Amino acid sequence: MRQLTIPVFLQFASMLAVMPVPARATETCTLTVRVENVSAKGGIVRLGLYDAAGYPDNDSTPVAATDVPAQPGETVVVLHGIRPGTYAIETFQDINANGKMDTSWFGFPEEPYGFSRDASPFLSKPRFASVAFPIAVGGNEQMVRLQNSRSQIESTNEPVNGF
Repeated sequence: MRQLTIPVFLQFASMLAVMPVPARATETCTLTVRVENVSAKGGIVRLGLYDAAGYPDNDSTPVAATDVPAQPGETVVVLHGIRPGTYAIETFQDINANGKMDTSWFGFPEEPYGFSRDASPFLSKPRFASVAFPIAVGGNEQMVRLQNSRSQIESTNEPVNGF
């Protein structure tokens, strides 16, 4: 009977050794974001990472944020120390470096902007479900293409079936 107990114990211990361990609250992640379609006009790429609670409000504080000099074509942004979870990215190219998104008197953005999952806004920013993506322990990557109001207006005015 004693001989049977040791192999069963060893089998149980070996099963525990290969089971996945859930992420601890202290484990963090790194997020690398490639921001594409950056204008050659320069300025600063401003990027904010939001959770579901902070996303709906334009005045909310992001979970993580950074400002980096705009590099024409593509600007790479790296965020460290993020907890695993579901997040959304909002970014814009502050061409005149005045610290805010410039808008027309209609409220349309006058500087290039982007959202995670390349979501396109229609009269307001996309819902969290449209821009949300998971971040896991370790390294994570996302890509955001900057767009502008003019391209959004032109894309909605395209002729349908040649009309």
